Amino acid sequence: MSIISKDIQKAVALLNAEELVAIPTETVYGLAGNIFSKKAINAIFETKKRPHFNPLIVHISSLEYLDTIVEYVPEKAKLLAESFWPGPITLVLKKKNTIPDIITAGKDTVAVRIPNHPVTLELLKQLEFPLAAPSANPFNRISPTTPQHVEDYFKYNIKMVLDGGACKNGIESTIIGFENDEPIIYRLGSTSIEAIEKIVGKIEIKNHKESAPVAPGMLARHYAPKTKTVLSDNLSETISKYSGKEIGVLSFQTEIKDRSITFQIVLSKKGNMSEAASKLYNALHTLDRQNLDVIIAERFPDYDLGKSINDRLNRATKK
Repeated sequence: MSIISKDIQKAVALLNAEELVAIPTETVYGLAGNIFSKKAINAIFETKKRPHFNPLIVHISSLEYLDTIVEYVPEKAKLLAESFWPGPITLVLKKKNTIPDIITAGKDTVAVRIPNHPVTLELLKQLEFPLAAPSANPFNRISPTTPQHVEDYFKYNIKMVLDGGACKNGIESTIIGFENDEPIIYRLGSTSIEAIEKIVGKIEIKNHKESAPVAPGMLARHYAPKTKTVLSDNLSETISKYSGKEIGVLSFQTEIKDRSITFQIVLSKKGNMSEAASKLYNALHTLDRQNLDVIIAERFPDYDLGKSINDRLNRATKK
């Protein structure tokens, strides 16, 4: 049975022994293991029930460490790393041969980032290897943003959840790859397109790929509650379609006055996108526990982090 603990030394010992530890990041909790341990990496795929064609993100402690795992860094990748690391941007770069193919799903590129969380940065500094750490949830389910979310999923499968509190950003990192040295967004995330374009100029989005995805988070259905979930452009209209059902509502900033609603969560009464993003997964976890017939989620304004939130909600509602 796993335990929730703040003991970094215990986490170091477990990871050195090729065990898995759930770790906090500023985005979501990750299910972490030594990238050079076959045992640990196989355990990540098995524990999550994650298909092997879906690559993992490698977490490193410093920009200086990047040269030990990648072969080549385009100029715009350097600009992004210098601007946003530590932070929620993952770069997909040409890998060194020392990086095991199981991490990269056999591709010649590796996804890498420096997480912006003091606990995990300290942990990484005490290890002699980087960590692979996909989100600490079963494949396709809602990502975890608290230690308890991880415990609820994997209580009997891992030995430790390293407690770093609730995740500040609340949705995964933005993933950027490079084609002919030009950046391409492979996954929308908690660094907005607008912030990225200030550094590297206009950027293309290619964030859907069902077979052999080049990065995590590109599959159509992902981040999903067990409860049927629908995305709505007009909450009142959609609520009326489910009359007589147990209805949960997830809205951006407005509370809907309707007696047919069983349970409702407003993500940010101030209309703050960052606050809404940070609360998104926790709200979905809460709604998923209410024995509802349907969760109706409001579509967000399509700018800034609203794009990333809509991306998650879209994938959560796919069958």
